[in-house]
Amino acid sequence: MTFAVIARINITAVMVFLLQFPGLAQDTVALRQKPVRLPKEPHRATMLAAALPGMGQVYNRKYWKIPVVYAGFAGLGYGVWFNSSNHIRFTRAYQDFTDLIPETDSYISMLSGWDPVSYDPVLHPETHNASEAQYIRERLLSGIDYYKKYRDLSYIGIAAWYLLSILDANVDASLSDYDIGDGINLSLQPSPMPVWNGNLVAFNIRLVKTF
Repeated sequence: MTFAVIARINITAVMVFLLQFPGLAQDTVALRQKPVRLPKEPHRATMLAAALPGMGQVYNRKYWKIPVVYAGFAGLGYGVWFNSSNHIRFTRAYQDFTDLIPETDSYISMLSGWDPVSYDPVLHPETHNASEAQYIRERLLSGIDYYKKYRDLSYIGIAAWYLLSILDANVDASLSDYDIGDGINLSLQPSPMPVWNGNLVAFNIRLVKTF
């Protein structure tokens, strides 16, 4: 019973104190309703993104960007694997085609639709056509150059995507405390402009920024 009376007295005293300072009471309610969020640190976001892709986005609470970051790496990684595999296949086929070993004939499976009787100087020295053999050789070299080029571009793409994810984390952290509330407005307003004769009035459009 004594404890309940003391609690009531303490609550009453706090309410009387707050009524004496209405501004303090309003600030207390405002803080309770709208918790203050500290701005993000661009340096920390950058270091996290550099250490592990996606961590900068986690730090900035931009969770929806994490799948985008890793989807980009997955696509570019597939490009590296695909182009590297084909580059190896064409390189091996060219080596097999230009050597003098009959057992190395991996190029035949890659040239479906072509009859080795007409182009293979090792397997069919009597029937092959020299011009067709030269064409096959150039075609295999072209495949080597093609897949090497796009393999290298895929590696460059991975590096560029990595740097872009770091830049994105840095920019998001830098703009975390940027005011985009309702207090900043842009509006178009007519602006009268007198003509030289002083009688007619023309109108321009001006962009007005209010805070």
